[in-house]
Amino acid sequence: LQLGSFHVFQLIPLAGIVSCAAVGALSFCVYSLFGKSDVIINKSGNPEPWEMIDPTKPQKLVTINQKWKPIEELENVKKMTK
Repeated sequence: LQLGSFHVFQLIPLAGIVSCAAVGALSFCVYSLFGKSDVIINKSGNPEPWEMIDPTKPQKLVTINQKWKPIEELENVKKMTK
């Protein structure tokens, strides 16, 4: 078997597509790690991290017409347990 230059040129688009996918996956991981409040690295420092999430800030990548209103019963339960 002889690998000519023709076979090497066929791999260039494949390497480009795989590289773009890897860069996209890595950039989304970095975005999620530093930009999202629901991703926790150190759980021992804050055992209840869900209490620190701002409900008025959207947690999804794209949010359309999100309106948040607190539930009065849930707020009363939170106050009683603290």
